[in-house]
Amino acid sequence: MRALITGSGGLAGSECVRLLSEHDWDVTGIDNDMRQEFFGPQGTTAAVVEELKIAFPKYRHLRLDIRDRQGIRDLFDAERPDFVIHAAAQPSHDKAARIPYDDFDVNAVGTINMLVAARDFCPESPFCFTSTNKVYGDRPNSLPLIEQEKRYDYGGGLDGIDESMSIDRSLHSIFGASKIAADVMCQEFGRYFHMPVGVFRCGCLTGPQQAAVELHGYLAYIIICAVTGRPYNIYGFKGKQVRDQIHCRDVARLFLEFYQHPRVAEVYNLGGGRSNSLSILETIDLLAGMGFALQYQHQAANRIGDHICYISDLRKVQSHFPNWQIEYDLPKIVNEILERHLRDARGHRGPDQFKTRIAMQMGRSGGD
Repeated sequence: MRALITGSGGLAGSECVRLLSEHDWDVTGIDNDMRQEFFGPQGTTAAVVEELKIAFPKYRHLRLDIRDRQGIRDLFDAERPDFVIHAAAQPSHDKAARIPYDDFDVNAVGTINMLVAARDFCPESPFCFTSTNKVYGDRPNSLPLIEQEKRYDYGGGLDGIDESMSIDRSLHSIFGASKIAADVMCQEFGRYFHMPVGVFRCGCLTGPQQAAVELHGYLAYIIICAVTGRPYNIYGFKGKQVRDQIHCRDVARLFLEFYQHPRVAEVYNLGGGRSNSLSILETIDLLAGMGFALQYQHQAANRIGDHICYISDLRKVQSHFPNWQIEYDLPKIVNEILERHLRDARGHRGPDQFKTRIAMQMGRSGGD
């Protein structure tokens, strides 16, 4: 079976390469390392790509730009993939406002290039699109919220945000708007051309291989800051803003479930859910309990259109794919990221010494 994965050097894309390669798929990946252009040398995907090439000799990598319409068409014509995972994006909420042309061209125009090519050359192949919870804009902030000591949470017994929330009449950020264009176009191609397209509105994706920077990759970046002693900036909401974290391996496993049980133009909220949610202040406490005292400063102004509290309601995705469950809880996620970065930070104790402390600290904080 042949798979085509865009953003194959990025967080979600690279994990999809690993999972499918382990299942003996023939995988072609597209990644031209625009992350380095967006975020500088620390954002490059080059090392991840090299790891994939070494680990999986059958993996074929192309430095193709998804904005190259004819290049994408030629690739689809040649490959006729059985499965398409579109994970390439300009991913930063903040960066998009500074580069609106590039943001829209990558996120929206790149996606239409992928969809048209898929329609013309492999219309029956399942197509997974990594959308974002930012398509809801700041509408989640209109929900009744309760301010607690270390976090905000929903009032009225709401467990999380489901797919019925409107994406209209809210402040989205430029990034959120470009992703809406791609999100809606994916739905339309599914419905109009009856293609098996799945739209996954992801919360905070994370994992040890993430090339995290201040503008993207919150959990991995705050861990890097804690390990290396780099100062961390908190933007608004008293540091009580909440996100649910999902490991990219769980995302890749869900995409494979969609391939095996495809649906037409379905939309899913995808994150770690309530059990994998935590605020910035809770993250700081967690790291301090493991021996990493984070240096941080608090900026009063929040990012425009940012969420105060976002926790994904996973009931729809779990009802459609009952064989899928989240395998990575917060202790396991944090431990993996720590292990990765402790190898690069000499002078700290080895990662095995932190495993028990992670579990103990998560137990004290209730995991949320």
